[in-house]
Amino acid sequence: MSKENSISLKSIYHFVKQSLDGEEQDYTVGSIRRNVLLLAIPMILELSLESVFAVVDMFFVSKLGENAIATVGLTESVITIIYSIAIGLSTGATAIVARRVGEKNPDAAAHAGVQSIIISLFITTIISIVGYHFASEILGLMGASEEVIRDGAIFTKIMLGGSFVIILIFLINGIFRGAGNAAIAMKSLWIASIINIILCPILIHFYGLKGAAIATVIGRSSGVMYQCFNLFKGNGLLKIRKSYFKIDFQLIKSITTLAWPATFQFIIASGSWIVLAKLVAMTGGTTASAGYQIAIRNVVFFILPAWGLSNAAATLVGQNLGANQIERAEKSVLLATKYNTIFMGIVMFLFVFFPSFIIGLFTNDHNVKQFGVDALRIMGYGYIFYGIGMVMVQSLNGAGDTRTPTIINFIGFWLFQIPLAYYLSISLNMKSLGAFIAIPTAETLIAIVSWFYFKQGKWKLVKV
Repeated sequence: MSKENSISLKSIYHFVKQSLDGEEQDYTVGSIRRNVLLLAIPMILELSLESVFAVVDMFFVSKLGENAIATVGLTESVITIIYSIAIGLSTGATAIVARRVGEKNPDAAAHAGVQSIIISLFITTIISIVGYHFASEILGLMGASEEVIRDGAIFTKIMLGGSFVIILIFLINGIFRGAGNAAIAMKSLWIASIINIILCPILIHFYGLKGAAIATVIGRSSGVMYQCFNLFKGNGLLKIRKSYFKIDFQLIKSITTLAWPATFQFIIASGSWIVLAKLVAMTGGTTASAGYQIAIRNVVFFILPAWGLSNAAATLVGQNLGANQIERAEKSVLLATKYNTIFMGIVMFLFVFFPSFIIGLFTNDHNVKQFGVDALRIMGYGYIFYGIGMVMVQSLNGAGDTRTPTIINFIGFWLFQIPLAYYLSISLNMKSLGAFIAIPTAETLIAIVSWFYFKQGKWKLVKV
């Protein structure tokens, strides 16, 4: 190896190590490309292992049969509503914490973070109780057969009952991201996912589908404990004081003003996915639903790393707007969009040309596999647009403009995707194929509209 190559590899190693060490960085100065990568590396790795777990979990669950696959898929479709609340709260926390950090006011950032946790604890208590007690009814509403409800209700009960850890792990990570400490956020999800991956096959072996739910709750709870340790030990930029736990109604109002549109924004998207999952089950039965859910897990596997890059853009927008570095904020977004487009273009190639190989890793059932292949290939056609749309939406959110993406999602998903899916599936009798086609079509529309609004630049004037 030449001396130049050795120096280059050593520089890359030190750069990656720096991004993962969790050291505080000022992202309002210096090279934009460097800052994007410093934030993006841990954020991509953070969600990459989460996506690995999603696929590993489906791999082991798929061995239990199509009823188990359908149960997990339908339950996850409902849990996306909980994810929506978690991401909404996280988005609000990231925006306000990042803005305060950019203004060089870490005390106000820490105060906002604590008040966000107080809001989440109130919400999670209600959701966990309701989810635990009405698990069977929720599966029935999703169109599950009696066999699926009988075999899978306990899985749904545990998952929904443990939903508090989902909200907390995403919210607290949003606080760390806003502060620019993406490495802590990454490590917490890595801990959660690694424990999941280790426990999942063991507990499935002893307890069946119930074991998969127990493994997930234990893993995420471990991640939350790691977050709390780092948040409250006081060694980082955010130093928590007892006085911050006194309810500040004015600050809670400000956080809620940012968070509720973001929550509704993701509930709109999640609601649309739930409708599509039910439409697939209704028109194609359990076999189509199982194939679709395997395809969705693979879609999630590759979307989550791209979401990590989008989160990096959100943090950079928030901090640079706080420092009144508006041009840097815009350049950061455009650079993140470029990287995401390249990555998603590679994924699109894999999904369009090798769907049979990918789905074949999860099932040998010919009929289930065929539905999965069709779903994966069709959804793959829109992958570049998914990447663009994700960065645009998260950048608007990071700027504190959570309302515009909400309106875009409402139009794109509820006024366009759902009617189109019903028209193709039922009116044109395309069945599950119609639902598959509606997904990339709507995502492409959302990406184009989001890009248009971002280029208008009204987000630069938002006050947080």
